[in-house]
Parts: sequence; structure tokens; C-alpha cells
Amino acid sequence: MTKHEKVQVVYEYFILTIATLIQVAGIYVFKFPNNYSFGGVTGMSIVLAKGLPLTPGTITFVINMVLLILGFLFLGKSFGIKTVYVSVLMSVALWAAEIIFPMKAPLTTQPVLELIYAIVLPAFGSAILFNVGASSGGTDIIAMILKKYTHLNIASALFCVDLFIVIASCFVFDAQTGLFSMCGLLAKSLVVDNVIESINLCKYFTIVCDNPQPICDFIMKDLNRSATIYHAEGAYQHNQKTVILTVLKRRQAVELRNFIKRNQPTAFIAITNSSEIIGKGFRGFN
Repeated sequence: MTKHEKVQVVYEYFILTIATLIQVAGIYVFKFPNNYSFGGVTGMSIVLAKGLPLTPGTITFVINMVLLILGFLFLGKSFGIKTVYVSVLMSVALWAAEIIFPMKAPLTTQPVLELIYAIVLPAFGSAILFNVGASSGGTDIIAMILKKYTHLNIASALFCVDLFIVIASCFVFDAQTGLFSMCGLLAKSLVVDNVIESINLCKYFTIVCDNPQPICDFIMKDLNRSATIYHAEGAYQHNQKTVILTVLKRRQAVELRNFIKRNQPTAFIAITNSSEIIGKGFRGFN
């Protein structure tokens, strides 16, 4: 393993750790005290803790460890080491939080405010994990096993499991908690999708100009990106034009736009948002 590869691995696990701790903060501080059961292992733990002499953090730890064993038994080498790391870290962090920072009641007296944080923080952490090819384990492991051995629609199966947990919370706690949990279940997937899209958002430039060389030099030398050029003809005056295509991160897009505005104000620029750029310098095929 080269030095660059080692640095990349350290960076990835740093991101995994931060994302997991963000999830833990949302789950422990806002989800557990309010009994919000959005599904998954933590939602299941909240419901089970009502009838067992164990805390939700302890039940989460036990369930995650059982699921990890099942993952190794049924999935073998295809069972991602990142998922194992995140699952163990989350279980240990929740268990440790109950010892270090015990919470006997919700942090505030505003259940809607706490619901927002109980949704946003775990969903944000999950989005980061999904974006780097990992997950928090739990029911995701069940999904991996079902995907390998059955032809079930995994998304529908997991939603049904989550929905069952939400319905159970209505009977175990009260209707208000169940309704809050239902809102959380519906909002969670929307937040995850939007966060992933925001993280990966890039700007696709179509630039029509007369003198492409200064713009291409700026893209390659200053922004460390590349571009594709081809020749075109204007439909009205039939003038010869050059079209430059390039994809940049948001910060780089602002720099390029300002450069063109200063140096070639007559250039035509079309900028399009894209969250799915696959290729060298961006993302590979998954």
C-alpha cells in the first residue's frame, strides 16, 4: 500500500467516524428520550426497551452484534469491513453515552423541535456513509442477506419492517409518539436523498466562445480540471465558435464563472446542476 493509499484509508475512516458520531448524537439525545421509533435497529430497541429490563443502547448493541454474526455467516467476504466498523462504533458509542451522559427525560419541552433533530442528524450521517460506500449495519445487513438469497423487493421489505415498528410504537407508547414516529419515517428517506444529492452536486458548464485557449488554460492549470472542446457554427450569422464542456465542484464553478466574466464577457455560458458525475476525478462505477 502506497503512502497516498494509506492517507486515503485514514481519511475515509475519519469520515466514517464523524458520520457515525453525528448519527449517535441524533439517536441518543433526541430519538431515545422521546421514544421516536422510525424503524431500524434503534427503533426496534426503543420499542423492546419498554418491556425489557435493558436500555435502548444496550439492546441496540446486542441486536447489532447478532446481525454482524449473521452477516459474516451468510455474506462472507462480501460483507463490507466499513459496515462492520460503523456498526460496532455506533453500538459502543450508544452504550458509552448511556454511562457518560445519562438522559432521564427529553432535552427540551419541544417535541417537534426534537423530532426535527432526531430526523436530520441520523439522516445526515447516513447520507455521508452511503456516499462513501458504507452503511450503519442493522437492518441493512438483513437487506444484504435478502438480496443475496431471495428475489424480494428489498426497499419494500425494509419499509414494511420499519412501518411495523412504527405501528408497534403506537401501542407500546401512545398515539402521539406513533404519529411523530410515522412523520420521522416518511421524512427520513427524503432527507437522506437530498443530503446525498447536495454532497455530490457539481456544475456542468457549456461555454460558447471565440477564444477557448485562455479558458482551457485556467481550467487545467488553476482549477486542476480538464475540458472537452469542439467546433461549432452559429445558426444566425454562421460564425465559427468553440464549445467548451467541463464539470466542476461548486467552489471551482464560481471561480471559472468570474474568470470568464472578466476576460471574455461576450462568451455564452450555460450552467447545469448535476449530482451524478462518473469518471476520473469524480466518482467511479459502484
